[in-house]
Amino acid sequence: MNVLAFELSTEACSVAVLAGGEVRERHAIAPRKHAEYALPWAEALLAEAGLAKSQLDAVAVGRGPGAFTGVRLGISIAQGIALALDLPTVPVSTLRALALRALPLGAGDGARVLAAIDARMREVYVARFRLAVEGDGGAADAVLDGDEAVMPPDAVPAPDGDGPWHGVGTGFGALDGALRQRFADRLVAVDAEALPHAADVARLAAAALRRGEGVAPERLEPAYLRNDVALTLAQQQALRAARG
Repeated sequence: MNVLAFELSTEACSVAVLAGGEVRERHAIAPRKHAEYALPWAEALLAEAGLAKSQLDAVAVGRGPGAFTGVRLGISIAQGIALALDLPTVPVSTLRALALRALPLGAGDGARVLAAIDARMREVYVARFRLAVEGDGGAADAVLDGDEAVMPPDAVPAPDGDGPWHGVGTGFGALDGALRQRFADRLVAVDAEALPHAADVARLAAAALRRGEGVAPERLEPAYLRNDVALTLAQQQALRAARG
């Protein structure tokens, strides 16, 4: 399975190639540089893997939620490449990919993860997941428990159920760490600087392809969650003021 993956939904620019079971990735905090870096990094990674574009099986992309410009750019790049090469695309939730960042924190099979991204405007993108890990160091997945949402940190429902939770994502650092402080007694570990990686998008996409879940490029759609992404600058400023 050969997959080219992009994750541009946050301040991190992340591109990966999965080829022959091995993942190569370029990942950097690069605000406003995504359009400059994404395609050259993809070309470089394909060259490093010794892989021609014609050998790709699919193009995967983090479909959001996240920054409007980054999500839109990632979708556009994935669509363009897939259309040119007549390949399927695989949209992967940015929060789902982020949830796999709990693995370096010691989370294993069955671990519960609260993934949160700073959505600005005093809100966070948030979702709950349960990890599924095949054996020791095997393939990992993050199974959504409930819905993805955008809301203020003080409105996020408290983690419940058996066992401790792992927290990952910049949402735990937003608003002076409000989310982290609220759930301190339920979180066994937190990485408030974690950002989604294209390597995880590629791995999740490969598993989705094996299940026959690829989609035609023209059906690829972003997930913004927030309804006001298309507001004018003046409207956004007014909304921020109203929200305090």
